[in-house]
Amino acid sequence: MSASSEIALLGNPVLRLRAQAVDDVHGTETRQLIAAMRDALAGTQGVGLAAPQIGVSRRIIIVASRPTPRYPHAPDMKPAVMINPGYRPLSATREKGWEGCLSIPGIRALVPRYTDIGIHYTDEYGHLVESELNGFVARIFQHEIDHLDGMVYLDRVEDNRDIFSESEYLKRVG
Repeated sequence: MSASSEIALLGNPVLRLRAQAVDDVHGTETRQLIAAMRDALAGTQGVGLAAPQIGVSRRIIIVASRPTPRYPHAPDMKPAVMINPGYRPLSATREKGWEGCLSIPGIRALVPRYTDIGIHYTDEYGHLVESELNGFVARIFQHEIDHLDGMVYLDRVEDNRDIFSESEYLKRVG
């Protein structure tokens, strides 16, 4: 396992792999990967990151919603490291919302996602966590889970006319 501080970009094969489960939450490799993910995310305006985005195909994500120039209306939350995460929809309700991705710079798209989900994961201390998420934070979680399953948000776009350049997106929502 060799984590990179660089974000893997669309076309990098690691983004299309199904990530492997983490067996040893407290192991040195896991600790180093979490630290590398925190460092990589801190240098961006992103609100989440998955291990494959720094070149490591393991099932770890960080959800870190916060207002940034990329997401000015994002709710502020303490960053959460989530190991071997999963979710289930709490209702069939899905909404299209704007998404971007550190691995696909310069592009935004309207992506349908479940609005309310039940989640489970192991935290970085080895505790099983079960919770519910809704709205924008639920969107981030689903986006990052897609990375663990070898998908990117563009795979979920229903109509290519829902894909915009970042500059056109900013004109519409800015």
